[in-house]
Amino acid sequence: MKRITIDPITRLEGHGKIEIFLDEEGNVANTYFQVPELRGFEKFCEGRPVDELPRIVSRICGVCPEAHHLASTKALDGVWQVDPPRTAKMLRELMYSAHFIHSHCAHFYALAAPDFVLGPDAKPEERNILGVVAKVGLETGQEVIKHRAYAQDIQAIIGGKATHPVTGLPGGLSKGITPEERDEILEKGKSCVEFGKLSLKIFEDVVLKNKEYLDLILSDAYALNTYSMGLVDENNQMNFYDGYLRVVDQEGKEVAKFPAEDYLDYIEEHVEAWTYLKFPYLKEVGWKGFVDGKESGIYRVAPLGRINVSEGMATPLANEAYQKMVDTFGGKPIQATLAFHWARLVEMLYAAERLVQLAEDDEIVSSQVRTIPTAEPGEGVGIIEAPRGTLIHHYQADEKGMTKKVNLIVGTTNNHAAINLSVKRAAENLIKKGKVDQGLLNMIEMAFRAYDPCLSCATHSIPGKTPLEIKIFDSQGNLQEELWQ
Repeated sequence: MKRITIDPITRLEGHGKIEIFLDEEGNVANTYFQVPELRGFEKFCEGRPVDELPRIVSRICGVCPEAHHLASTKALDGVWQVDPPRTAKMLRELMYSAHFIHSHCAHFYALAAPDFVLGPDAKPEERNILGVVAKVGLETGQEVIKHRAYAQDIQAIIGGKATHPVTGLPGGLSKGITPEERDEILEKGKSCVEFGKLSLKIFEDVVLKNKEYLDLILSDAYALNTYSMGLVDENNQMNFYDGYLRVVDQEGKEVAKFPAEDYLDYIEEHVEAWTYLKFPYLKEVGWKGFVDGKESGIYRVAPLGRINVSEGMATPLANEAYQKMVDTFGGKPIQATLAFHWARLVEMLYAAERLVQLAEDDEIVSSQVRTIPTAEPGEGVGIIEAPRGTLIHHYQADEKGMTKKVNLIVGTTNNHAAINLSVKRAAENLIKKGKVDQGLLNMIEMAFRAYDPCLSCATHSIPGKTPLEIKIFDSQGNLQEELWQ
C-alpha cells in the first residue's frame, strides 16, 4: 500500500497534516486529516476564579480571541444568572461584528483567494497573498489592509485591545463608548459595507463568471450530504451573537431547535486515537463513522451551515446576496463544500451592515453597561457563532466562584468529522491510479481550507499519551530511521 503525506498542510491556523493511503491499483483506500497539537485549556482553567476565564480563554488563539472572549463572558452571565443591560448586549454584538469582518477578510484574501485568483495548480511560490495582490491590483490590496485595520480599531475601542479583549464581565462590560468613538465606528463601519460589496463583486467576476471554477465548486469531489447547524434569531434569520441553535436535515427540514443550555441533549462527541480533535455528532442520529447521508450524525457549521439553517439575513444588502446565492444553487440546503467561500463573503457584508445598525442606535452610548451579579455562582453555557462555526463554552463553578469544570466545543471541532470526510471525498475523486502532482495535492487541501479551520482552538481531546514521531537524518538530509510512540 502506497502512502502520500501532505505535511504541513498550508494556509490555515494551527498545524496539521493529511495522510493518504492508496491500494494496489493506486486508488484511495483511506485518508486521515491529522492534528498533532494539544492546547489543554479545559484542564488548566480548573481551579482558577471563574470570572478570570474570559481573559484566559481568549489566548487559545490569536485569530479568533473575540469569539472565545464573548462566549466565555456569556457563559459567566449564566454562572451568575445575570442579564446584561441592552447597551452592553449591543456593544458586545457590535465588537463581534467587527471581528467577523476582520476574520472573514483575512481568510478570503490571504488563505482562500490564491486557489481561485491564481488557480489551484499555480506554482506554490506564487500561490499566496502577494500573488493575489499582483493579480487583482495594488489598490484592492490596499482596501483589504485598510478594512482589516478598521475592524481591528473597532474591536480595540470596545474590547480594550484589538487582540485578546479584556472588557467582558458577567452582566455586561467594564466600559462603554463615547459619542466621539461612536462616530468613528460609524464612519469605519460604513466603509466596511462598501468593502463587503466590493468583495462580493470580486468573487462574482473571478469565480462565478469562470465556468471551470463553477464546475469545480459543483463537482462530486467537493460535495457532502450532511445535516447543518447554526444560531438563528426569533425569525430564523442568521445571528452571530445570540439566539437558538437550529438543525436542518439534508432536505432543509428542521429537526431540532434548542437554547444554549440544552446542547448536551443534542450533541455528543466521538474520540479517535489518532488525533487530538474530537468528533461531535447529533446524538439522536448517532455516530456511524466517516460517512454522510441522513443515517449519519455528522453535521456542518460555519458560514455554509449558517446559510442552510437561516431563512434570510436581517440586513437588506446581505439578504439580497444571500438570496442570489441560494437561487444560484437552486435552493437549500447547499452541500457544495467550496460554497463556504461565497457564504463567508455574504456574512462579511451582513456583519458590516449589522455593525452600522447597532452604532446608529442612540442607546449605544449609554453608560448603563453592566448589571452587577448578586446570585451565588453556579453553572453557565455561552454559545455564539464564531467565524469558523458554533462555539460552546460550558462552565461549572463552586460557591466561592472557583472553576470546577470547563467544556469547550469549538467551531472547527464541530466541523471536524465533515473535514475528514471532505478530504477523503476530494482525494477519492482526484487521485486515479496513483497519479499525483503538487496542483492535485493542493486541490485536496482546498477541501479542508474551505472550512477555514482553526486547529489551535479545536484541539482538546487527550488520548492518554503524547503521540511522538522522531525522524533521524544523516548529514546529507537522508532519512535514516523513524521512531513512533
